[in-house]
Amino acid sequence: MEMRKICSGCRDGVDFEIPFAMAFQPIVDTATGRPFAYEALIRGVDGESAYSVLSQVNEANRYSFDQACRVKAIETAMAAGIMDSDAKLSINFLPNAVYSPVACIQLTLRTAQAQGLPVDRLIFEFTENEQMGSPEHVAGIIDSYKQIGFSVAIDDFGSGHSGLDRFVRFAPDEVKLDMELIRDIDRDPRRRAIVRAMVGMCAELDTLLIAEGIETAAEAATLNELGVRYHQGFWYARPALGVLPAIRAHA
Repeated sequence: MEMRKICSGCRDGVDFEIPFAMAFQPIVDTATGRPFAYEALIRGVDGESAYSVLSQVNEANRYSFDQACRVKAIETAMAAGIMDSDAKLSINFLPNAVYSPVACIQLTLRTAQAQGLPVDRLIFEFTENEQMGSPEHVAGIIDSYKQIGFSVAIDDFGSGHSGLDRFVRFAPDEVKLDMELIRDIDRDPRRRAIVRAMVGMCAELDTLLIAEGIETAAEAATLNELGVRYHQGFWYARPALGVLPAIRAHA
């Protein structure tokens, strides 16, 4: 009975009854000044914090919540005009809310097709801190997503104790450095040394490296000097509810 309920939520995405909206924040390609992608971020319908929604997610509704987020992100991004650019759409997902990669992705695929969003424009992020019942299950999800044509990213890299292990095991297309590694990097040689090593490792493994949480000109400049091309943070744009925010021009 419980599995049938889960399948219903995955099939039609209507079982999650808590209202929510999507905000977007650009990931900037600093070589061109254009958005490489927009990350979809959960918010309340009037712009309330992500916590106002996430605090209501539980074991009973997490499957339908994960499905509803994917649908909402795609539909909102398309309505906001993401196809007017070359930018990708980055969506966070819950590995523990995917019991079968092939079955659980069908609603996402139907939504993307109905909206006219090519699958190679989709990135799926999961956080290093996400609790995982089975790393083998997560590896299976990632393999399935890559075969479909999605990109997969590890978010908040460096914030947990098992980041390098997951880097090796899951072979992500992209890695997003946690903001704690970025904060005041211009004044901290240890942070610079770690990020410099990550730049070299990602280049050798053909993995795209993104720095998130950038808030100052000095942080942005230091990351550019270290060779980090893709940036995300308030320095470039704050998340905007329902629209794709412009990237701020800095003198």
